Amino acid sequence: MKPVVTFGEIMLRLAPPGMERFLQSPQFVATFGGGEANVAVSVSSFGWPARYATVLPDKNPISDSFLGEMRRFGVDVSGVVRGPGRFGIYYVEPGANQRASKVVYDREGSAIAVAKPGSVDFAKLFEGAGWFHITGITPAISPNAAELSIESVKAAKAAGLTVSLDLNFRKNLWKYGKKAAEVMPLLVEHTDVIIANEEDCQMALGIESEADVHSAKLDHSAYEKLSAKVLRTYPNVKSIAITLRESFSASHNGWAACFNDRNHFLVSKRYDITHIVDRVGGGDSFAGGLIFGLLALDTPQAALEFAVAASCLKHSIPGDFNRFTRDEVEGLVQGGGSGRVQR
Repeated sequence: MKPVVTFGEIMLRLAPPGMERFLQSPQFVATFGGGEANVAVSVSSFGWPARYATVLPDKNPISDSFLGEMRRFGVDVSGVVRGPGRFGIYYVEPGANQRASKVVYDREGSAIAVAKPGSVDFAKLFEGAGWFHITGITPAISPNAAELSIESVKAAKAAGLTVSLDLNFRKNLWKYGKKAAEVMPLLVEHTDVIIANEEDCQMALGIESEADVHSAKLDHSAYEKLSAKVLRTYPNVKSIAITLRESFSASHNGWAACFNDRNHFLVSKRYDITHIVDRVGGGDSFAGGLIFGLLALDTPQAALEFAVAASCLKHSIPGDFNRFTRDEVEGLVQGGGSGRVQR
């Protein structure tokens, strides 16, 4: 099995305990989170080798703690670079019922944001690997991070890896003078598998969608048209997965996804998630599940069902990281989910 490699920023995640508001109690629960790290943890948890790279501040105990955490999940961090800059932070207040979740970023000047192009040896990082994953969050951080992101996908293709890109549009990050639609196509040109939602396609690629996420029932034909439009625009892309989230409240979402591989348009089972614990990291669990499924399972439909089930389960636990095994995800795919005590 050739490792899946991911590259991007990691942050210290600070969240109030339980479902409290910021500083309702004078404390935060500290964990780690970041799109590409989340994917690496998922892939490793499912039993496939994973390698994660980033740029961390040197001589920093928080950096050391993070590396230890990734090793605990079985993720190879030998390609991590140390340099100047700080460890980014984000604060998250989990929503409940009609109260939306809230995220506050404190990541300006982070080590990966100030790292210079060429500071990561991608050719060495990709030795022996088979798949590379990155998200649209990394190129949104800074001009330098955008250059590193473009370097990474070019090097991955040169090394013969399959490249997946989660478009992951974040409006609060694109602040350095470039729009997402100016930068993201430069990554998509070297991408094999796109992961997105309808807003990502519009804001990151400038591709309009007829899909209406506020409709009582999602129109799958609109997503089929959207996926086909993306594939027509980028002939190098082999497939695209689009997540289908219906947000009835912060605690109640409908969850499914579709997949277009130029041969078939596939739609997954829909899950009604009625008591969400934490939806942050849910999309990354989907991405990790899809990558694992496309590598390890027999059909694209099986990969899609695995990815949606993995993400569904992630909604039940706090923190960014997926903490479910392949067997647990496949149990849900096969009809589990009653919540009955297992003993």
